[in-house]
Amino acid sequence: MPATKEGRVTKSKRAQRSSGSPARRVSSVAKSLPLVERTNALAIGDFISQYVPSLDVMRLQGKGADHAESTADKDSRERENNIQLDVYSTATLSGEDLEACLDLVELTSREDYSTSSAGWSRSKKRKEMKLPEMKYLILRNTTEKAELSGQRQCEPPGENKLENEEDTKSKILGFLSCMVTYEDGREVMYCYEIHLSHEARGRGLGGMLMIQMEEIGRRIGLEKCMLTVFRSNTRAREFYEKGGYQVDEYSPQPRRLRNGTIKEADYLILSKRLLP
Repeated sequence: MPATKEGRVTKSKRAQRSSGSPARRVSSVAKSLPLVERTNALAIGDFISQYVPSLDVMRLQGKGADHAESTADKDSRERENNIQLDVYSTATLSGEDLEACLDLVELTSREDYSTSSAGWSRSKKRKEMKLPEMKYLILRNTTEKAELSGQRQCEPPGENKLENEEDTKSKILGFLSCMVTYEDGREVMYCYEIHLSHEARGRGLGGMLMIQMEEIGRRIGLEKCMLTVFRSNTRAREFYEKGGYQVDEYSPQPRRLRNGTIKEADYLILSKRLLP
């Protein structure tokens, strides 16, 4: 029974002992949550250890066991071996990396947004990218990081230590952002963004990011992956269709205006099933 002490209500010692440790209580509460909420409640370290496969596993899945390696494949593999995949939550993503990802969105998609009904707004896109449940898969070039680090080692130590540490941070080659969420009552992995720098294109990295996201969703136990694509972006649509995505049943349908004109939405919702 609670006792009053100096104006405060405190639990009896027996009640305190029976309540267990805070970590145990949090774990018990998390287990009682639905799948989406339980997954989003995980700290990023736990999310990675439970659901994120290693990049090497993804490379093997992409190649196939019987794939015969050519000279071009060997060159591609060497480039891939210099790529690092980092996984972040919104809370652990640095402001610098967020702005770098936002720069990529603007570089690759501003024109599509500008001609759409939504229009382009960097501030609105930044707000969306900072949604708390968002996860980021970021590709970096480790060779570039090593080269920059080597250059700095040749310089005498000075007062710009923090600046030097920022300079040696490798450039973002591309990223994918996604969220475990509900869509029309179903538990899904929703891909919000996937963008590559010019130097990263044509190397299979976009497909690698998609496979990584899908495998995470599969390990969590989600029904499908979903995404939105501009109808006018034929290149992106072909990329997704090649990866097995189809127009989802909840994609907006054409509608007839009062004057009889048929108007189509400027975007499509695509999806791919993850579970049998």
